[in-house]
Amino acid sequence: MITGHVFIAASLDGFIARQDGDIEWLISRDDPAEDHGYPRFIADIDAIIMGRGSYEKVRTFEPWPYNKPVLVLSKQLATSTVPEALQGRVRFSDLSAQGAMALLEKEGRRRVYIDGGQIIQSFLREGLIEDLVITHIPVLLGAGRPLFGALDGDISLTHVSTKSFPSGLVQSHYRVRG
Repeated sequence: MITGHVFIAASLDGFIARQDGDIEWLISRDDPAEDHGYPRFIADIDAIIMGRGSYEKVRTFEPWPYNKPVLVLSKQLATSTVPEALQGRVRFSDLSAQGAMALLEKEGRRRVYIDGGQIIQSFLREGLIEDLVITHIPVLLGAGRPLFGALDGDISLTHVSTKSFPSGLVQSHYRVRG
């Protein structure tokens, strides 16, 4: 069975980016000497689903950071051609959350990294997230793109663990209760 997993950072007040998409506040806090578990997490992932905003931000990174297949869910990009440098590594689609997971499951994928605020929100609403690892960065932005949005009802979580780092980052792992 296919499962969705979140590994994301947010400001202490719950934002994943500034209103204009800027994440310099996050990148500037990255300490390469500090292992936050991302290499272990991504090694166990079969594919990545992200939204257009995340894709456009990640496209600015050199080199392309993923060696896993990426499915970008975007009505706007669905009919676009994938840039030549990303051919075979990225696909665009306007599938629903359920449709995207069904497609990847049909292709034999089992563990999918779900990335991007709106995508995470829609997958949570659809019950497609198994767990979340959220790293809080000790900064208050006051406004920006929220990690979580409006829900039709409560989503209960079970706390798995919390770890703090010398840099001040605090990472919590939660399982979504079915």
